[in-house]
Amino acid sequence: MKELIEKFLEHLRVERNASAHTIRGYASDLEQFRNFLYSFGVRQEGKKGDVAVDKIDHLAIRAFLSHLYREKKKSSLARKLAAQRSFFRYLVDEGVLRQSPAEIVATPKLEKRLPSFLPVDEAFSLMEAPDPKTTWGSRDRAILETLYSCGIRVSELVGLSDGDIDFHLGILRVYGKGGKERVVPVGAKAVEALLEYLPRRDEILAQRKRTGPRAPLFINPRGTRLTTRSVARILLRHILRSGLLRKVSPHGLRHTFATHLLDAGADLRVIQELLGHVSLSTTQRYTHVSVDKLMEVYDKAHPRAR
Repeated sequence: MKELIEKFLEHLRVERNASAHTIRGYASDLEQFRNFLYSFGVRQEGKKGDVAVDKIDHLAIRAFLSHLYREKKKSSLARKLAAQRSFFRYLVDEGVLRQSPAEIVATPKLEKRLPSFLPVDEAFSLMEAPDPKTTWGSRDRAILETLYSCGIRVSELVGLSDGDIDFHLGILRVYGKGGKERVVPVGAKAVEALLEYLPRRDEILAQRKRTGPRAPLFINPRGTRLTTRSVARILLRHILRSGLLRKVSPHGLRHTFATHLLDAGADLRVIQELLGHVSLSTTQRYTHVSVDKLMEVYDKAHPRAR
């Protein structure tokens, strides 16, 4: 099974153009599944420590999910089952198995969680938290303004390089899930913050001798590209500094972007395009977040609401 998992991951990388984040997640989930199966007794003769895939049935998959039920959220269990389904579907396509044992296993029913977001006044306070007079303060403000202005994923933000922003047109080119390219507008405040930060970034890159045609847009003091975890730490630092009572992740700023657009009357299809959602149903969850806004309008406008 171990060799088949490696071939499947290579298939995701080469033929499906899956992101590094997706591949790491699948690798971790499938290796955990393999270790469980080995301890469960689904072993391959002649290969010490490995599992025979033709002996895996739906009962083994259910036993694995039941084993994790108490310590994992339903969303984590659903993700692990999705990884198994993709893996076994690949084995069927390759002729290794006649049918997938994962297809008849029901997906755990997920609890519907509303996205967390900041109200407009708190979002503005957060944008003003970094000190633009310092090198890293100007970088942090540019990061926050770009996340809020464009609604891009944090993985898309850290992947930005020179040439991805057209300051004249006010647009940003990002590469989303599966390497799909899309263009999103950049607001005036974000452009202003970026123009203030980039000369300072160039000084750091020159000092570290890391200049080049595709230099990373957002860097650390070593002159290398920021990671998603670094951005999360930067955001948390400025949330605490601004005195906000609620905490949001970088993805929470993406939710904030979408919710504020919807509240201002933006079309759901336009928001879907800006966020890079394949399905409109993914975008529709923001309509639930804006129920308070709808009730406010109703109370003000309807003659029998008072």
